[in-house]
Amino acid sequence: MAQHVAQPTTDAPALPATLPIRAIVPWAVFFGILMLVLLYFVGAEQGATSLVSGENVHEWVHDARHLLGFPCH
Repeated sequence: MAQHVAQPTTDAPALPATLPIRAIVPWAVFFGILMLVLLYFVGAEQGATSLVSGENVHEWVHDARHLLGFPCH
């Protein structure tokens, strides 16, 4: 007895899912601000522009500062 193999039907071509720009903009703004804050703490958080007193932030980001080419000594 022969077996019948079902063939897939192709009613319509598969389309990629669309993501509206209104869903992307808030996340892009959030991550942009987050990156600017991180850039400040890595690149400028010391000396006269310091927002946090003490050397804790400087020590936490010290290696990242050198890796990114920011002088700190």
